[in-house]
Amino acid sequence: MNRIVSVDPGRNKCGLVLVDCTRDCVIEGHVVATESVLDTLQCWRQDAPIECLMLGNGTASNSLRHQLPEDLPVRVVDERGTTLQARKRYWQLWPPTGWRRLMPRGLLLPPSELDAVAALVILESELGRKILWPGPAPLRNGPAQ
Repeated sequence: MNRIVSVDPGRNKCGLVLVDCTRDCVIEGHVVATESVLDTLQCWRQDAPIECLMLGNGTASNSLRHQLPEDLPVRVVDERGTTLQARKRYWQLWPPTGWRRLMPRGLLLPPSELDAVAALVILESELGRKILWPGPAPLRNGPAQ
């Protein structure tokens, strides 16, 4: 299994996705407090090795970069525009239902936080391909259990 983590960093919260690149599929995605990123990474690394981490170069990326484990390869990537792209990608992954499906997508606001979807957009942009997300949309939560 070829596992990669992507992080959309922020001052207060970060979006994280763990992806199996051999299947092009999200294993887990979370929006966590910035101080919980390392705990989440540690939990994921206990299950299986992580090949590398893609870190968006936006807000708080420098301070987070210096806290990451030294043995984890990190690639800092451009994240300009990913929040807007994440809104569009959200509706591709979880199409609106009921009366919302009748509304123009540009007027719809996703019912969950977009940080983890932004992390996915960062990774998809770097890999040049779409990744499946078979689970429910990510909500803000603590570190992975």
